[in-house]
Amino acid sequence: MKVTDEHNERVAKMKFSSIYPHYVKKVEKKGRTIEELHEVIEWLTGFNKAAVKKLIKEEVTFKTFFESATLHPNASLIKGVICGYRIEEIDNETTRNCRYLDKMIDELARGRKMEKILRKA
Repeated sequence: MKVTDEHNERVAKMKFSSIYPHYVKKVEKKGRTIEELHEVIEWLTGFNKAAVKKLIKEEVTFKTFFESATLHPNASLIKGVICGYRIEEIDNETTRNCRYLDKMIDELARGRKMEKILRKA
Protein backbone atom coordinates (compact mmCIF):
# COMPACT_ATOMS: atom_id res chain seq x y z
CA MET A 1 0.00 0.00 0.00
CA LYS A 2 1.05 3.57 -0.63
CA VAL A 3 1.30 5.87 2.39
CA THR A 4 -0.80 9.00 1.87
CA ASP A 5 -0.36 12.46 3.35
CA GLU A 6 -3.62 11.94 5.26
CA HIS A 7 -2.28 8.71 6.74
CA ASN A 8 0.97 10.42 7.77
CA GLU A 9 -1.01 13.23 9.40
CA ARG A 10 -3.20 10.75 11.30
CA VAL A 11 -0.16 8.81 12.58
CA ALA A 12 1.63 12.02 13.65
CA LYS A 13 -1.41 13.19 15.66
CA MET A 14 -2.04 9.88 17.46
CA LYS A 15 -1.18 10.02 21.13
CA PHE A 16 1.40 7.53 22.31
CA SER A 17 -0.57 7.16 25.55
CA SER A 18 -3.60 5.86 23.64
CA ILE A 19 -1.59 3.18 21.79
CA TYR A 20 0.74 2.07 24.59
CA PRO A 21 -1.96 -0.03 26.40
CA HIS A 22 -2.49 -1.94 23.13
CA TYR A 23 1.24 -2.70 22.99
CA VAL A 24 1.12 -4.01 26.58
CA LYS A 25 -1.96 -6.13 25.89
CA LYS A 26 -0.47 -7.58 22.70
CA VAL A 27 2.81 -8.70 24.26
CA GLU A 28 1.28 -9.98 27.51
CA LYS A 29 -1.38 -11.94 25.62
CA LYS A 30 1.45 -13.78 23.85
CA GLY A 31 3.37 -14.50 27.07
CA ARG A 32 5.97 -11.73 26.84
CA THR A 33 6.61 -9.17 29.58
CA ILE A 34 6.29 -5.42 29.98
CA GLU A 35 10.02 -5.39 30.77
CA GLU A 36 10.71 -6.88 27.33
CA LEU A 37 8.39 -4.29 25.77
CA HIS A 38 10.33 -1.52 27.49
CA GLU A 39 13.62 -3.06 26.36
CA VAL A 40 12.39 -2.84 22.75
CA ILE A 41 11.14 0.74 23.18
CA GLU A 42 14.41 1.81 24.82
CA TRP A 43 16.53 0.17 22.11
CA LEU A 44 14.63 1.98 19.35
CA THR A 45 14.07 5.37 20.99
CA GLY A 46 16.51 5.72 23.87
CA PHE A 47 13.60 6.24 26.30
CA ASN A 48 13.93 4.27 29.54
CA LYS A 49 10.87 3.16 31.52
CA ALA A 50 10.70 6.42 33.51
CA ALA A 51 10.87 8.51 30.33
CA VAL A 52 8.11 6.43 28.72
CA LYS A 53 5.90 6.93 31.78
CA LYS A 54 6.54 10.69 31.63
CA LEU A 55 5.66 10.82 27.92
CA ILE A 56 2.48 8.86 28.57
CA LYS A 57 1.51 11.26 31.35
CA GLU A 58 2.18 14.24 29.06
CA GLU A 59 0.01 12.61 26.36
CA VAL A 60 2.52 13.38 23.61
CA THR A 61 1.72 12.66 19.99
CA PHE A 62 3.80 10.21 17.97
CA LYS A 63 5.29 13.21 16.17
CA THR A 64 6.55 14.66 19.46
CA PHE A 65 7.49 11.20 20.75
CA PHE A 66 9.81 10.51 17.82
CA GLU A 67 11.12 14.09 17.60
CA SER A 68 12.29 13.68 21.22
CA ALA A 69 13.74 10.22 20.62
CA THR A 70 17.30 9.29 19.74
CA LEU A 71 16.69 6.59 17.17
CA HIS A 72 19.03 3.61 17.33
CA PRO A 73 21.63 3.64 14.52
CA ASN A 74 20.54 0.13 13.46
CA ALA A 75 16.84 1.05 13.18
CA SER A 76 17.16 1.02 9.40
CA LEU A 77 17.80 -2.74 9.62
CA ILE A 78 14.12 -3.17 10.54
CA LYS A 79 12.49 -4.26 7.31
CA GLY A 80 9.35 -5.99 6.16
CA VAL A 81 5.64 -5.39 6.03
CA ILE A 82 3.59 -4.14 8.96
CA CYS A 83 -0.02 -2.94 8.85
CA GLY A 84 0.05 -3.48 5.09
CA TYR A 85 2.99 -1.11 4.52
CA ARG A 86 6.54 -2.05 3.48
CA ILE A 87 8.63 -0.21 6.05
CA GLU A 88 11.59 0.51 3.80
CA GLU A 89 9.31 2.28 1.31
CA ILE A 90 7.84 4.75 3.83
CA ASP A 91 9.37 8.17 3.22
CA ASN A 92 7.69 10.06 6.08
CA GLU A 93 10.03 9.89 9.07
CA THR A 94 7.37 9.84 11.82
CA THR A 95 5.29 7.18 10.08
CA ARG A 96 8.38 5.06 9.35
CA ASN A 97 9.55 5.30 12.97
CA CYS A 98 6.10 4.37 14.20
CA ARG A 99 6.12 1.33 11.89
CA TYR A 100 9.59 0.38 13.16
CA LEU A 101 8.13 0.27 16.66
CA ASP A 102 5.05 -1.65 15.48
CA LYS A 103 7.24 -4.20 13.69
CA MET A 104 9.47 -4.75 16.72
CA ILE A 105 6.49 -5.19 19.04
CA ASP A 106 4.93 -7.59 16.55
CA GLU A 107 8.15 -9.62 16.50
CA LEU A 108 8.19 -9.63 20.31
CA ALA A 109 4.60 -10.86 20.45
CA ARG A 110 5.35 -13.58 17.90
CA GLY A 111 8.06 -14.99 20.15
CA ARG A 112 11.12 -13.92 18.21
CA LYS A 113 14.35 -13.96 20.20
CA MET A 114 15.32 -10.63 21.72
CA GLU A 115 18.75 -10.68 20.03
CA LYS A 116 17.06 -10.79 16.63
CA ILE A 117 14.46 -8.15 17.53
CA LEU A 118 17.24 -5.81 18.66
CA ARG A 119 19.20 -6.49 15.47
CA LYS A 120 22.28 -7.77 17.30
CA ALA A 121 25.04 -9.53 15.37
